[in-house]
Amino acid sequence: MQVLQMQLEVRPDPAEVGRARRWARSRLAGSGIGVDEPLSETLILLISELVTNAVVHTGTGAVLRMCFSGSGAVAGTVRVEVADSSARPPRPRHADGDDTHGRGLELVDGLADRWGWQPEGAGKRIWCEVDRARPLPFAPEGQDASYAPGSACRVTHHAV
Repeated sequence: MQVLQMQLEVRPDPAEVGRARRWARSRLAGSGIGVDEPLSETLILLISELVTNAVVHTGTGAVLRMCFSGSGAVAGTVRVEVADSSARPPRPRHADGDDTHGRGLELVDGLADRWGWQPEGAGKRIWCEVDRARPLPFAPEGQDASYAPGSACRVTHHAV
């Protein structure tokens, strides 16, 4: 199994959500996931929701990570993680009618194959995973990696 992991430092500014989306689009395209594929749009929406929650609800910076795993030249799972320095657990809310807030974690729950959170240092890490099978250019056959669906990303490649 091969794994590719990338991460981006996100400042505590709502404008960073757009920067995180642009960064993620370029990384998805570089991993073999086309920007107009439904999977790409789903992942961008998930990233947008998780980064927004971190920046808006904690008022702190965060680290966005994307992990691509697979066996041979096939990507099996894309994992998105957002770590922040707030120990406060995520709190799913239920938006009513015309509410403009309160749907983020409901969207994550509906779009991701799996999601959850865990304490990390003095803060927490919220993650979600989307399963997929598609040839990727970075995964030579016969290489082992330290990532499997359901486990945390391990840094093998760092991009800021």
